[in-house]
Amino acid sequence: MDISLLKTFLEVSATGSFVAASERLFVTQSAVSLRIQRLETELGKPVFVRSKAGAELTAAGREFERYALSIIKIWEEARQQVAIPKGFTKSLSIGAQYSLWPRLGFRMIDRMREAMPELNIRAELGMPDRLTRLLVEGVVQMAFLYMPQLRPGLVATKVMNEELVLVAPWENPTLDLQGRYLFVDWGTEFVHKHSLLLPDLTNPGLTFSLGALTAQFIFKRNFAAYLPARYVRRYLDEGRLHLVSDAPRFPYPIWLVWREDIDKTVAEAAHKSLIKVTEFADAEQHSVMDRLELLNHPPKQGLEGGSEGHE
Repeated sequence: MDISLLKTFLEVSATGSFVAASERLFVTQSAVSLRIQRLETELGKPVFVRSKAGAELTAAGREFERYALSIIKIWEEARQQVAIPKGFTKSLSIGAQYSLWPRLGFRMIDRMREAMPELNIRAELGMPDRLTRLLVEGVVQMAFLYMPQLRPGLVATKVMNEELVLVAPWENPTLDLQGRYLFVDWGTEFVHKHSLLLPDLTNPGLTFSLGALTAQFIFKRNFAAYLPARYVRRYLDEGRLHLVSDAPRFPYPIWLVWREDIDKTVAEAAHKSLIKVTEFADAEQHSVMDRLELLNHPPKQGLEGGSEGHE
């Protein structure tokens, strides 16, 4: 059995579309169609009902889906087990989106290595679609995501609420940002709340769906943007970015998605490590929130009638 046929089958099943599956797999639509045809030929039955609305699993397709998941899982386990270096007895692959690696993913790896020196670790970077596919296939056993896409065999644990804050690369920025604002698309809920609280900045003519990678763009271009407080803390400390006064902040949940069949020993160590890692991340985020609160509500000084000037 060609593993690529199974992966293509599962992607079409998940998306309900040959077109969407081709985009996620980075192949042409005709390649997806050919793979499904080959699979149906080998099985002797159709697995999808095609229509203008997309592709829907047949009864045979629904029955085959669980076997496809099992075959891919066994294949990935075997491939990873064979690749374990000498001196290691277990393996773990961790994925995360770009802005979730610094101060979260990296620290998770540090903790896991301390807890299990015999653990061979592999790290993967990707957007939610890619990481979800890797989780389903068993290539990745756990992943930090902003918007999890739950599939059979996956469970999600809420890690914490990220705080999205407005920052700019110049000193003393205000909400007067016409012509100097870059809209970062953090998802449907963020877009909705943003349009309600900041209607004048909703369509600035420049939109990125690059997450925290946007920081690299705005440094030398004098644009303000919403970025994760935890991620920008070091740039605030360095004076490369500055909080925008009176700007609303937006909560944005972080999730850790697990495979249900993850090794129990590894899962236990990961749960304990996650608690410590989250404590650090929360502390860093609170320090930024405290700065923002102080910026928006500075302490009153020299109150009339106070004790200043009296001996």
